[in-house]
Amino acid sequence: PANAGNVDNGEQIFNANCAACHAGGQNVIMPEKTLEKEALDQYLAGGRSEKSVITQVTNGKNAMPAFGGRLDDEAIADVAAYVIKTSE
Repeated sequence: PANAGNVDNGEQIFNANCAACHAGGQNVIMPEKTLEKEALDQYLAGGRSEKSVITQVTNGKNAMPAFGGRLDDEAIADVAAYVIKTSE
């Protein structure tokens, strides 16, 4: 996509903001809801896509807080690109 996120930048943002719960693509709160390809397809609203990751990171869901007020749109897009790339 034209607005594809920067994966390298996304990794830094992920490590600073997401890794506490999602280190290694896992999920310490809900162990079945990992950041692995199959789990993203099964559990992520809208399926495994950068758009779906952006929506969940921005708005939060269940135990996951919303990052829309903490990270700007570009940072969230970068994280989404990183999450999708590392789930492959």
